[in-house]
Amino acid sequence: MLTEAGQDYVKRIYMLQRSDGRATTSALAEALGVSAASATAMTKKLATMGLVEHRPYRGMELTPAGERIALEVLRHHRLLELYLTQALGLPWDQVHREAERLEHVLSDELEESIDRALGHPRIDPHGDPIPSPDLVIAPDHHSLLTEIEPGQTAVVRRVPDGDPALLRYLAELGLVPDTPFTLVEKAPFGGPITIELAGGRQALGIELASRIHVEAAA
Repeated sequence: MLTEAGQDYVKRIYMLQRSDGRATTSALAEALGVSAASATAMTKKLATMGLVEHRPYRGMELTPAGERIALEVLRHHRLLELYLTQALGLPWDQVHREAERLEHVLSDELEESIDRALGHPRIDPHGDPIPSPDLVIAPDHHSLLTEIEPGQTAVVRRVPDGDPALLRYLAELGLVPDTPFTLVEKAPFGGPITIELAGGRQALGIELASRIHVEAAA
């Protein structure tokens, strides 16, 4: 039986693989807020369980068994986030922490009931895809906001999750999933990106804009 800490590790390795193309010990330690020694010890344990493989110069990769566990935990997490916002009315900047606590103890029966009550959703409140019941996750074909050119219109599809202050800021700007906007200007030399949406014009730093996924209009 994999511990809650072990589940956190395989979930984070999966997310690093998706976002960065690979998961290194240093990146894993930083993401989980642990020492490099602790991350190394846990990943060695996961390797002995057949959940992780170490590849020279490529960091670590989940085995098929490890990936299934990661997707199951992610499914729990994202279903819980959506349930907490839609059914219980919690603000979207608060549900990540609550889902982190509950994702490890959600039974298969309750997971199925939540999924059915929500109408079998495909995305969570932040636009992240929810793995299907058979643990298949939809590929992400969206662009980054930084890849949109001036004059183009697009729709926000995904925003960064896990930082309550950032989510509150995005909500204040009106930058939430399904929001249409037009990119007005890209300042040179790494300057801000200016967009126009229903609330007016907003300037975003490159670092933040590079973390927002959008779908450009055809």
